[in-house]
Amino acid sequence: MRLRFLVLLLMFLWSVGVLIVILVHPSLRSRQEKEKQSQSLNAIATSGRYVVTRDDMIDRQLTPTPRFSPSPLSLDRIFSEDHTWIATLAAERVRTVIATGDVLLARAVNLRMIRYNNFLWPFEKTADILRSADITVINLETPLIKNCPVTAEGMIFCGDQRNVEGLVFSGVDVVTIANNHIGNWGQQGVDDTVAILSNAGMIPVGNTNPGMITIGDSRFTFLGYNDVGKQTGVRHVDDGTFEDDIRLAKQNADVVTVSFHWGVEYTHKPTGRQIDIAHRTIDAGADLVIGNHPHWVQPPEIYQGKLIVYSHGNFIFDQMWSQKTREGIVGRYTFYDDTLIDAEFLPVIIEDFGQPRWANDEEKRIMDEITNVSITSTL
Repeated sequence: MRLRFLVLLLMFLWSVGVLIVILVHPSLRSRQEKEKQSQSLNAIATSGRYVVTRDDMIDRQLTPTPRFSPSPLSLDRIFSEDHTWIATLAAERVRTVIATGDVLLARAVNLRMIRYNNFLWPFEKTADILRSADITVINLETPLIKNCPVTAEGMIFCGDQRNVEGLVFSGVDVVTIANNHIGNWGQQGVDDTVAILSNAGMIPVGNTNPGMITIGDSRFTFLGYNDVGKQTGVRHVDDGTFEDDIRLAKQNADVVTVSFHWGVEYTHKPTGRQIDIAHRTIDAGADLVIGNHPHWVQPPEIYQGKLIVYSHGNFIFDQMWSQKTREGIVGRYTFYDDTLIDAEFLPVIIEDFGQPRWANDEEKRIMDEITNVSITSTL
């Protein structure tokens, strides 16, 4: 009896030992289990952000792909001739905003469009670049009304309502109308212009604020204010609300751009008032300040890490009586996610009372007008 018990005990212990060896020693695992492990490792190794071999997965810990971290924007970068480095960034993270100088679709410009029966004419030589941006912004100094008198003279501006075709052709998205001419035909002229722009798929700002466009996951908000006299139907700096408006806009947006119609005509230096308004705008939360009205280009400034462009000069205008009023810059502003990382200024020359073209290499001396002017000298 005892012998039988000992034999059974030995057999049990031997069985347990074999089972332990099978469970512990990898070489004794089933082929099916090994294949399942291999498939699992390979699936992890080739998925998502990491591409490594199965051996890499076993031999070392994964490291994430380095993330682009933009350095602070500088004037040296802005005035550099090489902006091609933007193309090396992940395209889905890059957003571009283009802003032009003053746009007049009245007077001699309006006359030529009607004479040529071509309402795309002012934009034909520049539309390719304008429409390449995610968001294109212009400052429209013309109410678009019915039965606009056709004339090449005067300071009471209006344009044919068909002139909106050129804006659509150029891919314009946001139209700031807070300026000193949009109310030349009263509140009805402002209302008609707002309706025409809105019906064409554009966002007018400056009559009310703000306007918003979403690009990918980023919310871009635009506000506009006039600071050149009082004008019907638009928002003014002197209303005293622009800083609160910006703070509120920032709560609901990732990027806030504010447009001002300000300053003194035919000067390259911004006034102390322009600088004060711009700095207060940045302090209130704006990410980019763009200006117009002087009809000459004025220099940029970086304040608290944010960019201010005091004047883009003219873009479409009939002031052929001087070289400087025939010149302007188009600003191309590049954001990486929600951060402005680059700005490039594209000079233009206006011909035939209202049609801009891109400046050639010799004419790019326009840039000298803004690179050689000191902002601090005006304070």
